Amino acid sequence: QCYRIKILLSTSPRSTMESTACSSIPVPEGTKITLTLPDDFHHHFREGPVMADVLEHATQQFGRAIAMPNLKPPVTTTEKAIKYRDALLASLPSQLPHGSFQPLMTLYLTDNTTPEEVRKAHATGFVQACKYYPAGATTNSD
Repeated sequence: QCYRIKILLSTSPRSTMESTACSSIPVPEGTKITLTLPDDFHHHFREGPVMADVLEHATQQFGRAIAMPNLKPPVTTTEKAIKYRDALLASLPSQLPHGSFQPLMTLYLTDNTTPEEVRKAHATGFVQACKYYPAGATTNSD
């Protein structure tokens, strides 16, 4: 059986997501899930002056967001992740609607990424993941 699911995000009365889910377990009619402050697991914050505009919108809806590393040049090292995070934090709006916002950083995996670099990035406490992009598969994945 398939059910239509509609999720209302409590951070904005007009924000809804709809999806169709198929399950052998019946879902009671009228079941509602309220996400009080969701995370965004794939966010492109961009660089330069537009970063502040993107953060303005992101902080309206989310408490945390995973920052995609496919910049130009990409975020391939711990040092680049620190620099990008510092730029994100410096570009946050002065008034955050939910009191805080946490960018979760990622490294862009390449053939040259070493296990030591991944461990070093993880040890920072804010690099949460690594992303692999096949060459030419997405923006800045040359």
